[in-house]
Amino acid sequence: MAFVQPNFFAFKIAHRTSPPRNRAWFGRVRVNREEGRRWDLELVSPCKINLFLRIIRKREDGYHELASMFQAISLHDDLLFDVLPDDAEGDQLECEDPNVPLDRNNLVLKAIDVFRKRTGRTEKFRVKLNKRVPVQAGLGGGSANAATALWGVNQLCGKIATNEELADYGAEIGSDISFFFSLGTAYCTGRGEKLENVSELMPTSLYIIKPKEGLSTGEVFKNLDIASIEDRDPLKLKEKLEQESIYTAEFVNDLEVPSFKLCPKLADIKQASEEAGFKVVLMSGSGTSFFCLGEPHRDFVEIFEERMKELFNVDIYQTRFLNRKDADHWYLQS
Repeated sequence: MAFVQPNFFAFKIAHRTSPPRNRAWFGRVRVNREEGRRWDLELVSPCKINLFLRIIRKREDGYHELASMFQAISLHDDLLFDVLPDDAEGDQLECEDPNVPLDRNNLVLKAIDVFRKRTGRTEKFRVKLNKRVPVQAGLGGGSANAATALWGVNQLCGKIATNEELADYGAEIGSDISFFFSLGTAYCTGRGEKLENVSELMPTSLYIIKPKEGLSTGEVFKNLDIASIEDRDPLKLKEKLEQESIYTAEFVNDLEVPSFKLCPKLADIKQASEEAGFKVVLMSGSGTSFFCLGEPHRDFVEIFEERMKELFNVDIYQTRFLNRKDADHWYLQS
């Protein structure tokens, strides 16, 4: 018997009101201030998507050589900073999310440690992280937190490091951190730490779909068969994004196949999103989130989110592309 692909949106459209969308906030930083409390500095920490992701080869150092177009988006965490008194014994990190480690394994504290090591500064900081970006999503939320921490403590220490130096500090900690010191759209190579700024892309409606399941990046790469990857020139993919309509560009992620192998549900989520009418549906990074460009078909627009949550138990965020004003301003910083 031939296998019949399910049609997730083949049902009678009922007139109903969909639940409120989980919208990313587009304005200035939103935080819940403590009573009578002001912070020395407040910054947003945006996440990113990979508009395409090519895995080129496995390197001698054990990492993989990649080529990818990174794009910052307005779905974000918040980071709040205070400079502590000179006699403070150490940094203080706060976060209400119980899944976020508060010890030196946290990338925020690692970033502050690297900043002190590379600059010779001795200041200690209190940092509060308001977490919204989902984890194990391929959105680089932790990397963005580290980059934002580097930017923040540098501001509080009198801007002693350049934008390029901060990107170099970030590369010491993790592959994706340097990207956030671009202007928000960048062609990244190497492990992801080598970046080339790209002009802002055409604005478009953008949804992030994140199932509750997460995947380990290491496990995804272990299941990657490089020999079976279709060869596509990343420079041509980049050129199409820069020169054509974003909807006519090619979108490819070489990590979809190993991720779908580890979590078959992901393939169903992608198929259902495509059936809903989005122009582009692609997994970001090593997953498990998808980004969808455009809008659902008009027959599904009122029920899309309700139906996806009913079928797959996902979180859905409506967001947008985000770019920095210039190298002297952080994201959403006036």
